[in-house]
Amino acid sequence: MSASANVGATTRLIEANVEFLSRHAPFDQMEQEHLLFLAGRMKLAYFDKDALILAPTDGAPTYYILIQRGQVASRRVNESSLGDEGALLIGAGEGFPVGALTARRATTRVYTAVDDVFCYQVAAEDFHELMRRSREFHLFCTRHIASLLEQSRRHLQSRFSQRAAEQQAMTKTLGVLVKRRPVTVVAATSLRQACATMAERGVGSLVVVGPDDRAVGIFTQSDILRRVVLSDVSLDLPIGAVMSPSPFTLPRHATVYEAMMAMATHGIRHIPVTGANGCVEGVVSERDLFALQRVGLRQLRGAIESAGNLETLRRAGTDVRHLALNLLAQGVAAEQLTQFISTLNDLLTRRLIELNLRAQGLWPLPEGLAIGWLAFGSEGRQEQTFSTDQDNGIIFECPEADMAPRREQLLSVARGVNQDLAACGFPLCKGNIMAGNPEWCLTTAEWEKKFSSWVLTPQPKALLNASIFFDFRSLWGEERLAEALRRKLLAMTGSNPLFLKMMAANALETPPPLGALRDFVTDDDGMLDLKACGARLFVDAARILALHSGIAATNTAQRLRLAGDRQGVAAVEVDGIIDAFHFIQSLRLHHRHLDEDAPPNRTADNRLAPAALNQIDRRILKESLRQARRLQSRLRLDYQL
Repeated sequence: MSASANVGATTRLIEANVEFLSRHAPFDQMEQEHLLFLAGRMKLAYFDKDALILAPTDGAPTYYILIQRGQVASRRVNESSLGDEGALLIGAGEGFPVGALTARRATTRVYTAVDDVFCYQVAAEDFHELMRRSREFHLFCTRHIASLLEQSRRHLQSRFSQRAAEQQAMTKTLGVLVKRRPVTVVAATSLRQACATMAERGVGSLVVVGPDDRAVGIFTQSDILRRVVLSDVSLDLPIGAVMSPSPFTLPRHATVYEAMMAMATHGIRHIPVTGANGCVEGVVSERDLFALQRVGLRQLRGAIESAGNLETLRRAGTDVRHLALNLLAQGVAAEQLTQFISTLNDLLTRRLIELNLRAQGLWPLPEGLAIGWLAFGSEGRQEQTFSTDQDNGIIFECPEADMAPRREQLLSVARGVNQDLAACGFPLCKGNIMAGNPEWCLTTAEWEKKFSSWVLTPQPKALLNASIFFDFRSLWGEERLAEALRRKLLAMTGSNPLFLKMMAANALETPPPLGALRDFVTDDDGMLDLKACGARLFVDAARILALHSGIAATNTAQRLRLAGDRQGVAAVEVDGIIDAFHFIQSLRLHHRHLDEDAPPNRTADNRLAPAALNQIDRRILKESLRQARRLQSRLRLDYQL
């Protein structure tokens, strides 16, 4: 073969290598010159099924191996500080042994071909040179999961940023805003019936229509005061006598900008929206347009803290969700987002508690009465998503003689708060774990007795309760009550290793859904539950580590960081676990609330088909579940299970 033919063949081979690399992380983020450097140094290799590819006895690895086709099983020989078990599968586009090459040491794992494997080999010295040249590759090798997460975040931000911008754009059409049919009446309808209809349907305006369903008038809540009450008009009069005739209307293809200008120009707050035939299809209000605008934390906080009634707080709750959804669509990380949601939801709950205390004549609190409102579960961990159920309770102290009447008063307050929270978008707990339930409105001594019974008799029901109630935190009131209860709990669990062992055994009953012959173990419909089989694995392990180490924190990431520090676990390992947990949380949030392909009116859930994920997210999910497996192996080693 001529020299020119050789050059041509080499060029085509390098181009094919670059094309392959560009389909996989982290290479898809690398600069062209670095891709060419790597592509020119890749040599194709082949391993038969069941062939041993690499083992600790081989010493420091001489090659970085990148799989082109087939799967490789990786099994740990020497347990690390966080343990491991079983085989992990490595597929196309993934490379190994990154840790051993980076540290210039022998691998701690055995790599075996699951089937016929075609792969690329890159000499160790070229691997290190690429790390030196490419920032992206260096980050990937030193912080593997964090690097993949950043790529996923950029991908999600790109995918949803246009949608987020559209939600806030002044060019959005009114037809998109109209969510329900307008409430209409005819001009002959009596004022009494019209007002009753407004109250019954919960609307702020009525459109008065003629025989052809075209708007001939509009009647709003402000009209009731100005034109009926203050004018002392009989409620038996027809609404046609007091309505605003010939209302200003806009077609469904008009924009938000046009509606806002019309409201400012004509001094109106409601605009009927018409279809192609001129019939009324809906009504947009000033409040609807306000909800589209970017609402800041300061404005929301001020609105919540100054709210004087439930309706104001209900609107604030809606604004919190709108803002959080926009932040999610812009790529804000799961940890910051869930804390943001929890912080604003805390403010809303505190205001509802104060309003209900005033309504019951308990504000300011009577002398001798100390109260704390406790948050449990995800709310207690400050890991709330958009539609988390209520999990709350009350801890209180008062003189013995006042115990019975005070408890009844507090239960009345709590039931009001529970119902108001439901009206603001926080569903009532199906298991009735709410402060309005007498079982969870207890004195400090009663809570201590309850916790002690669970710790001393760790039956299945007790372990389930512990997984919910032991994540408590004080949301409002006397924090010292919750702090004292926390100290008691840590003393109980610290002196009862059998309880922690039972909790660990219970946590290990749900293994990560990783397959031996395929990436994921799913249900028959190809779905897996990201909460029960994903996030919960980290939450349960972190709780046990915190109780074992006497850590008062309830947030999962904080528990993992503090437990890792106290037990001497390398920070990079802890960061990897936390990154994995937050990726699953982020995946849950995006799947439930920004899934463009979801059917209309789908009930939000945590079930997701891994096969539907893009390549990067599928790869990170697999790595994240591996981290959960290592975390569970730590529990298995600690408690000899």
